[in-house]
Order: sequence, then structure tokens, then C-alpha cells
Amino acid sequence: MFQETSFLNYLALERRFSPHTLTAYKHDLSQFIAFISEKHCLTSVSEVRHLHIRAWIVVQMQSGQSTRSINRRLSCLKSYFRFLKKRGHLEKDPMAKVVAPRTGKRLPVYVQEPQMVQLLDREGFGADYLSQCRRVILETLYATGLRRSELAGIKLQDIDNQRMVIRVMGKGGKERIVPFAAYLADLFRGFIQLRAETFPVTAEPWLFLNRNGGQVSPDFIYYSVKKHLSRVSVDEQRSPHVLRHSFATHLSNGGADLNAIKELLGHSSLAATQVYMHNSIERLKKVYDQAHPKGKSK
Repeated sequence: MFQETSFLNYLALERRFSPHTLTAYKHDLSQFIAFISEKHCLTSVSEVRHLHIRAWIVVQMQSGQSTRSINRRLSCLKSYFRFLKKRGHLEKDPMAKVVAPRTGKRLPVYVQEPQMVQLLDREGFGADYLSQCRRVILETLYATGLRRSELAGIKLQDIDNQRMVIRVMGKGGKERIVPFAAYLADLFRGFIQLRAETFPVTAEPWLFLNRNGGQVSPDFIYYSVKKHLSRVSVDEQRSPHVLRHSFATHLSNGGADLNAIKELLGHSSLAATQVYMHNSIERLKKVYDQAHPKGKSK
């Protein structure tokens, strides 16, 4: 017995993981259990040793998986075996002797400011409900840096147009207040009126509704963003997270305090936010090289 159902219930009910993260963990854990069951004929989690996990890593690498993907799956296994040990299903954690593959530092992909202006100010959006829904989704993601799961979970009551703040439920059920600019308050007012005209008898609390009047899915948000970003960006990554990266990078470039960016993004530690400083430093290096008498351009 591998106790995978108990583990996933723990993540959902106690850790309050998002549906997206739960789906990823379920997939990763199922793959690992299938591997040790088929290749090593294990029938219980108590039989798992660090050698089995190392063998699984080798197979992942041979199949062409990136080190980043492998480490994400190892993160799932770390949580899994830690849970089993705490619940008394294991005496020793087999992950203790496992060393994760080293990954190179990857900078966040973001959209340059002129392209964001083109996307939001010049991009043609229809006047119908779904077109305006996509427009407000794009504007909100860039103006607030929200994750797509956080955006999908916004309710009408979470928006305070007078104070110009949104109450957001983030990872692990952590609530935070995110400010927004006056132009977005105007967009919200117009969109909420259009929403009421389109769905006059709905009792749904969500700000963003799909064509059937139900809560929009994270997939709807993903494909809406990808569709419009494709018109202004040639980068392979065109997900809602790119707009989150753009939000943080442009704040950093504008001189925003790193701790403030951390709070706006809902990061639990400053280490996760520091990556956005790299782009600002690179920009300063270019200015230095061009302007200083001993700079490279001289």
C-alpha cells in the first residue's frame, strides 16, 4: 500500500494546495509509484529505498526530462515521504540520501513595456461579454501580478473600487490585499455592469464567468492570455505567469522596494522575489557601460 490517497487528501484539506498543484502532484506521484511497482516489483511504501528513487531519476534524465521538471517531481516525493514518516508509515525517509540534479539559474520571461502598451492599449477587443472578459483578465493580471488560480477565485465582494484594492486568497489559504490603479477601477465598473446585463439572474459570486455563467477555469485564463500575447511576443512562454513576471520586473525597473514587490506577489520569502532584481541590475550595467568613460562601449 502506498497511501497516495491519504497524502493527496492531506494536501487538499490541510495544506490547502490549489487544484492545479494537486493535479501536478497526483500525476507525479502516480508516475513514481507505477515505476517502482513495475520495474522493482514493490508492493508497499515501506519497501522504497533511496536506490529506487535514484534509479527513477536516471530514467527521467534518459527520457529527456529537464532538470527543472525532475526537481519539481522530487519536491513532490519529499512532501510525500515526509508525510508518511510523520504518520508512522515509515521509519526512515528514503529521500534523505537523494541528491537532486543541479539546475542552472533561469531568469523569468517577461514582456517589454512597449509590447505591454501595444497589447493593452492598442489591441482590439470586441464589445461583447467574452471579449471584454478577456480584456479585463489581461489588465488585471498585469496590474496586480496575480496567479491565474487567484484570478479565477476573485469574487465580486473581493473588489473595493472605492479604496482600489482586491482581497486575494493566495497559496495555502493566505489572504492578502493588493492595490490597483484608478484606470482598473473604471474597467471593473464597466465590466461588472456588462456582466450583470449578460447574466441578469445569476447568483454566482465570481467576478469572471464563462459563456455558460459559471466560474471561469484556469485553462480559460491560460488560453486567453496565450492568444493575445502571441500577437506581441515571439517568446515560447506566453502564459499568465509571464504577465506576473512582467508586473514584478517593471516594478523593479521602476525602483520599487523589493520587500514591497514580495508582499504584492504573495511570496513567503524574499529569496523568491530576488530573481527580479537581476533584470534591473543588467539594465544598470548597460547604462554604466554606455555612460562611464571606462565602460565597455568606450
